[in-house]
Amino acid sequence: QVQLVESGGGLVQPGGSLRLSCAASGFIFNRYAMDWYRQASGKPRELVARIFSGGSRNYADFVKGRFAISRDNAKNTVALVMNSLKPEDTAVYYCHVTFMGGDYWGQGTQVTVSS
Repeated sequence: QVQLVESGGGLVQPGGSLRLSCAASGFIFNRYAMDWYRQASGKPRELVARIFSGGSRNYADFVKGRFAISRDNAKNTVALVMNSLKPEDTAVYYCHVTFMGGDYWGQGTQVTVSS
């Protein structure tokens, strides 16, 4: 029943911006922290940003000042606005939520930063 569906990825030039969105369903959305992770080819998956149920946010050091996570509890969506993109931001971006019994992941959306 739990579903997470990402959208908004694509090809962007260095310095450009992109907005990712994750549509969530199958659980009481506003009770849980929501995460964005990313995984570059051949690299471990890493946490990019987290937004808690109360609205506070945590960011990885490598995106502080460039990315912003937000949530719309009325629409059950989580967004990641990415500015000043760098080639090293190239990765598949995933939304994520943790429940008892395991983790839930979206299918991922590809972000490629290249000139």
